[in-house]
Amino acid sequence: MPIRKRRTSTSSKPPVSLQGILRGIRLFATDVDGVLTDAGMYYAESGDEWKKFNTRDGMGIKLLQKAGIVTAIITQESTKIVMRRAQKLTIPEVHQGAYDKLAVLKDLIARHGLTMKQVAYIGDDVNDLQALGAVGFSASPADGMPPVLKVVRYVCKKNGGEGAVRELADLILAAQQPR
Repeated sequence: MPIRKRRTSTSSKPPVSLQGILRGIRLFATDVDGVLTDAGMYYAESGDEWKKFNTRDGMGIKLLQKAGIVTAIITQESTKIVMRRAQKLTIPEVHQGAYDKLAVLKDLIARHGLTMKQVAYIGDDVNDLQALGAVGFSASPADGMPPVLKVVRYVCKKNGGEGAVRELADLILAAQQPR
């Protein structure tokens, strides 16, 4: 799906190009369920919970880190599985049990000396809408919920848990390559 252009405001400032926005990204934040996973929650008879993560998404996160972009997970869930995945990927900002994702983003930009325009956020459901509306670059996996698909700047070709995060990481990194 193509990148969506935001409506132009009545401001006298010229609109910032998409490439300009992506070049300015300094923080990449993602939801977990439905973005880093396929939105499935697997339960064993023993009570264990499993989630499937895509290794290509993990490599996308590592490539963003290598480029100097701060990476973050912001999720309402609170599980050891998410913490283990974040530790494996050395994600420095892990925020579980986050019911106000926008407040978490505001805290992150304050602590890292950034602005919301320098943040890319990918989410898939209605609990991500406030965060998606506040950041410089918003995205959703292809199978995000309809209200989310209507407001994001970019809808990935890939579904959640199937490479959507890598797709977005590659888009950001391509824009940040020296000309």
